[in-house]
Amino acid sequence: MIYTIIDVETTGQSNRMTEISIFKFNGDTVIDEFTSLINPETYIPQHITALTGIDDHMVADAPRFAEVADDIINITEGAIFVAHNVNFDYKVISGEFSRIGLEFNRKKLCTVRLSRRLLPGHRSYSLGKLCSALEINLVGRHRARGDAEATTILFELLLQQPEASDVFKEFLNKNSKEATLPPNLPKETFEALPDTAGIYYFKDKKGIVIYVGKAINIKKRVLSHFYSKTKKAQDMVRETRDIDFESSGSELIALLMEDAAIKHHFPRYNKVAKRTIQSFAIFSYEDRKGILHLASNKSRLVPNPIVTLFSIREVRAYLEKMCEKHNLCPKYCHLQESVSECSHFNIKNCKGICKDEETVEDYNNRVLEAIHDMSDQKSDIIVREKGRHDNEEAFVMVKNGDYLGYGFVDKEETINHIDDLDTFLIPQKNNMDIQKILRSRLLDL
Repeated sequence: MIYTIIDVETTGQSNRMTEISIFKFNGDTVIDEFTSLINPETYIPQHITALTGIDDHMVADAPRFAEVADDIINITEGAIFVAHNVNFDYKVISGEFSRIGLEFNRKKLCTVRLSRRLLPGHRSYSLGKLCSALEINLVGRHRARGDAEATTILFELLLQQPEASDVFKEFLNKNSKEATLPPNLPKETFEALPDTAGIYYFKDKKGIVIYVGKAINIKKRVLSHFYSKTKKAQDMVRETRDIDFESSGSELIALLMEDAAIKHHFPRYNKVAKRTIQSFAIFSYEDRKGILHLASNKSRLVPNPIVTLFSIREVRAYLEKMCEKHNLCPKYCHLQESVSECSHFNIKNCKGICKDEETVEDYNNRVLEAIHDMSDQKSDIIVREKGRHDNEEAFVMVKNGDYLGYGFVDKEETINHIDDLDTFLIPQKNNMDIQKILRSRLLDL
């Protein structure tokens, strides 16, 4: 069997290659080698130069990736792609091939995961610390050739271990996830994840939560992170040492659980979820003719909102629904501006207030009914959801318009009144993000 032990250096954020080294190894000796600086066609950040010693001047006259692509294809053809944290190097190389319109597919082996299995008990499996513990001379750290040569010596040592044959066969099995999983994540941890709805926690080596996600299928969603080619995903999975989870039974409760977990842990890879959400308020006012209008504006400009929503699209959808339900005029609900008479493409049940075909009193009475509907109709709500298993149901509780939390109830329990659910309630905090999550569901009740 032939192996190519590979290491690449990159520009960091954009992951453009600056150097590559490949040792072709037949299990006994190195039979070929290819090493080259690469012009990344972009600048090299100063902190990367400080780490690798490679700067813009060094690569100015180096070949571009397209010029060495054939050399890489030829030396790796028919060989197994080996690297320390193989997914990183493999994604960099396959990404470079993709940029020039070519595919790159090779079987993979990771010396981090192999070392964890065949050389257990080390405090760290980073290349530098592992080589130090095993007394492997590592010359030229953070340069492609130095790291590739050290990885080759480590790989030869792994091949000599008593269980190597079985472990290598297992790792190369096409149904095995070993080549896909983060280098420091035990396979057993991934296999323990369920195929059900819930939330999951990525944790670093100190046990700190670095990411929280929700999913209808936890295992499938977690696996998708490992296949992602984004810099953020690659950095995150490289830091991941453990994954924990909580089942929810339904997507809605998973969303609520995710929001609470993010606000509790503030994981550094959940930046988008921490952004402040703009809110909009629906309010009413009376014009000079005495006609009541329904309108909207930013929440901070509305002292006594009837309803708070979280996008202009939601506002329009909500007002359209109220218009249809209470036979209101799209013009006076501000769904049409600068028109003398309404002519909404979808709402056709206006009774003619805009054409002076009905009295202001009759129209205003329906507006007041709509306001009452928006204000009071859904003040106390129990949303029933699927439980975490067949003998359980879940619920989300809203009282007086405030979200109180969610809970899980055994189907054998007798529930006669909303207050009976208090025993099973898992209290949660209400916030604008939660209101946004619940809004679309509550509109349909």
